[in-house]
Amino acid sequence: MIREEPLVLGIETSCDETGVGIVRGHTLLADAIASSVDEHARFGGVVPEVASRAHLEAMGPTIERALADAGVAFTDVDAFAVTAGPGLPGALMVGVAAAKAYALSLGKPLYGVNHLAAHVCVDQLEHGPLPKPCVALLVSGGHSSLLLVPDVASDVRQLGTTVDDAAGEAFDKVARVLDLGFPGGPIIDRRARDGDPAAIAFPRGKYADGTYDFSFSGLKTAVARWVEARERAGEPVPVADVAASFQEAVVDVLTRKALKVCKDNGVHDLLIGGGVAANSRLRALAAERCEAAGVRLRVPRPKLCTDNGAMVAALGSELVASGAAPSALELPADSSLPIESVLL
Repeated sequence: MIREEPLVLGIETSCDETGVGIVRGHTLLADAIASSVDEHARFGGVVPEVASRAHLEAMGPTIERALADAGVAFTDVDAFAVTAGPGLPGALMVGVAAAKAYALSLGKPLYGVNHLAAHVCVDQLEHGPLPKPCVALLVSGGHSSLLLVPDVASDVRQLGTTVDDAAGEAFDKVARVLDLGFPGGPIIDRRARDGDPAAIAFPRGKYADGTYDFSFSGLKTAVARWVEARERAGEPVPVADVAASFQEAVVDVLTRKALKVCKDNGVHDLLIGGGVAANSRLRALAAERCEAAGVRLRVPRPKLCTDNGAMVAALGSELVASGAAPSALELPADSSLPIESVLL
């Protein structure tokens, strides 16, 4: 019998982090993460097979650490939630297989959830129930999406997405051009603090095209061409200025489009999630523009922005509380799961 506030264990393995979170209702009890980012750094990006093997090795110890941190036993868990998609196929299958095994062995319900909806739902662990409706801007290495969210457990609508590179992907590629290392987002954020965001007029793709979509491929190419031209001329590359100007171009477009969605749909609450939501300039510019527009801004603390098990557990808890039927044990891993499918 599931209690009013269920104890839910969530498993996240969509990319390069093995995350296990435990929540009761909207209260976070544990958030254990094992990252394989250092194993990918020498390749300059995530290698799917390396990620899958790292998940296999980390799964057991990470679950044990989460249970210990929460001070609960496996038998205390009321339900399991797992990222079923989108993500890397092999990585997803590791998490889904583990969740199936645990749910079956304990006779507990299983919820296969959408990774993007989980990024929206995690904010409830910090700021309480989401306003209905709200707009969500999700920005990460694989996704740049604008969502209208009447109800995170049952009704999430995609209004805009990237037509090429995601924002986080562009950060990684520009960091590679500047020889700054991987992952690029945190490094560029740090280097940009010493630079001038107006030093270089980089392009802003689809800035005023009337859509809610994004394009960062042209910006990435423009940065690479600018750096190459300096190097050919034998001139030093002002890394801090390049980083700041590139970052400003990205966050300018992201915040402009997000507030356009809010205005066009009469919504007064904006949530920003995903790994790029940890970017200090994005948070600052969003706060500034939201205040000017009369829009309330919600952004989780940086640790909850990146991929983690807490967000999966949060969405699982929301689904249990809403009375949603659990997933079948034949639950597949769907690498291209659409955002409209909150529960698979």
